[in-house]
Amino acid sequence: MTNANQPDIEIRIIESLAEVPAGAWDACACPEARDGRPLDPFTTHRFLLALERSGSVGPGTGWHPRHLTLWLGGDLIACAPLYAKTHSQGEYIFDFGWADAYQRAGGSYYPKLQIAVPFTPATGRRFLVRPDHAEAGRAALIAAAVQLVDDNAFSSLHVTYCTAEEVTAGAAQGLLARQSQQYHWLNAGYGDFDGFLSALSSRKRKAIRRERAQAQGFGGTIHHFTGDDLRAEHWDAFWRFYQDTGARKWGRPYLTRAFFDEAQAALRDDILLVMARRDGEWIAGALNFIGRDTLYGRYWGCTEYHPALHFELCYYQAIEYAILTGLTRVEAGAQGEHKIARGYLPVHTHSLHWIRDPAFSAAVARYLEAEKEAIDEEIEILTDFGPFRKTMGEERQ
Repeated sequence: MTNANQPDIEIRIIESLAEVPAGAWDACACPEARDGRPLDPFTTHRFLLALERSGSVGPGTGWHPRHLTLWLGGDLIACAPLYAKTHSQGEYIFDFGWADAYQRAGGSYYPKLQIAVPFTPATGRRFLVRPDHAEAGRAALIAAAVQLVDDNAFSSLHVTYCTAEEVTAGAAQGLLARQSQQYHWLNAGYGDFDGFLSALSSRKRKAIRRERAQAQGFGGTIHHFTGDDLRAEHWDAFWRFYQDTGARKWGRPYLTRAFFDEAQAALRDDILLVMARRDGEWIAGALNFIGRDTLYGRYWGCTEYHPALHFELCYYQAIEYAILTGLTRVEAGAQGEHKIARGYLPVHTHSLHWIRDPAFSAAVARYLEAEKEAIDEEIEILTDFGPFRKTMGEERQ
């Protein structure tokens, strides 16, 4: 079909990224990668295709690819990773309450449309546009996504972990803006881990040193693997860790074993795997993805429990890696107030929502206003309780 306002633009719905050349998609998703890493690897062709090829999304998963693409004269100028959803799992910005309320009122909340990176609570661009079509392309994507909801009787459209700039653009076109929160570590130009510790209060500094000493006394060694250093044995071990964590948290792991084979083939340069080894066996690991200026912590698991080893592999090793490589941020995943004591502070995250039923949309809008006030207040309070020294004169040791 064509956009009535821009007749030269053709809109196509793509059911697999295999139908789109990688170079064309990435020219929209990560044009900055021509001279380095993408801002984040999650909207790249290689990452999203790995989810599809591995069966982590697609038939039987409740995540059905319906990628939105805009073409001009045969060239891809804008796109969005779009999925038809039959549940609300794997999204991390929760709308279970909305679904329940809508269905109790006699509506059908599923299927819905979701512009997102599946299973990935990491902020990044969701309306992917070539730089020479930036504003017009984004506006056309938003309009096309809303039209898809109307034309196909979906209940709603949700754009999760988008950027603040995209929120402004979406709100201008009638979408509802929602705020959530995460905990991120920010690099203030620290020369090393001790430099980071020097910015903390004396009590928090001592607590982290004790915790790291406890964790590192597990009787083994800690290793970093990325790129060609990654091997099949690492993925075999990490799959065991991931299954254990996924079974406890979600009932079943979201990613298939085949995803890690796809990661080895196509994503290994985007990955940092932090692994713990004891008595010749891998016993724990944390999977991170490397962006242009951010390290994204994604999954953790273990086959042996050792006190504080989770905090060491997931948080402190990530901080050390970020300092060593000059990254400015560590995003350690969704939720977790326990991260504050370890130097991760609360920040806003964003999403956009469009609901086809006007009355239900109005009710959600009222809810979002109240929720925003509560989150703003919580972030202010939690930041004040953070581990950093409140005055430059506070004791250093």
